[in-house]
Amino acid sequence: METPPSSVDVVLPCLDEAQALPWVLERIPPGWRAIVVDNGSSDGSPDIARQLGAYVVHEPQRGFGAACHAGLLAATADMVCFCDCDASLDPSLLPLVAGPVLDGTADLVLGRRRPTARGAWPVHARVANMELARLVRRRTGLRLHDLGPMRAARREALLALGLTDRRSGYPLQMVVRAADAGWRVAETDVPYHPRTGRSKVTGTWRGTWQAVRDMRAVLAEQPAATPVSASASAPAPAAASASAPTPTPTPTPTPASAERARGAAR
Repeated sequence: METPPSSVDVVLPCLDEAQALPWVLERIPPGWRAIVVDNGSSDGSPDIARQLGAYVVHEPQRGFGAACHAGLLAATADMVCFCDCDASLDPSLLPLVAGPVLDGTADLVLGRRRPTARGAWPVHARVANMELARLVRRRTGLRLHDLGPMRAARREALLALGLTDRRSGYPLQMVVRAADAGWRVAETDVPYHPRTGRSKVTGTWRGTWQAVRDMRAVLAEQPAATPVSASASAPAPAAASASAPTPTPTPTPTPASAERARGAAR
């Protein structure tokens, strides 16, 4: 089913999220398009998403990164947001994340997860996230607190990063390559709720550390010889600023050049 063009496309990677989909899709901001990328569900998730008005893409290659990238390739809007499809993050808050990109004050904005209930974020997953944030700071100079899945950036700039990871390292590779390219990266707080259903990654120690292993491989990459700037694909901010409210995110300094990033890695 074709959906009309939208100002913002929201990529929602999906694997057996039938229970969460109604809650998630009803919170997509008005005028924005939900792109549900089914990654092999067996619970009828694609049919539910389609019935609720989402544009559905099927990605046979298993992996979080494979699903996210398939959604990015399917997107047509200038602005693309990413959000989990398990009801742990509220898509109605995406304008707060996208706002700084739309008004031209940031190139990539991440939602910093703030747990709303005990158990929303398992201890082992939180510890792993803290370690990754430390490694990212050492590798790139970015002082991030979280590498969460809710984020926003411009589509053409994201495509130009040439992201290749198709598993759990995809979100991290996006941040690392953006930093190497000198992008302005910011984060803003978002509530983090207990997810609906069982996590496919952070629900177990094994899944969590598999993700950490994927991400360590990304951190070992050398910066690109010719980084891609995000500013080339960004339109003038005046027209876009009315599309979403602008919060005051915490800006994160990026290294001045790829040489500085290589020095930080040592």
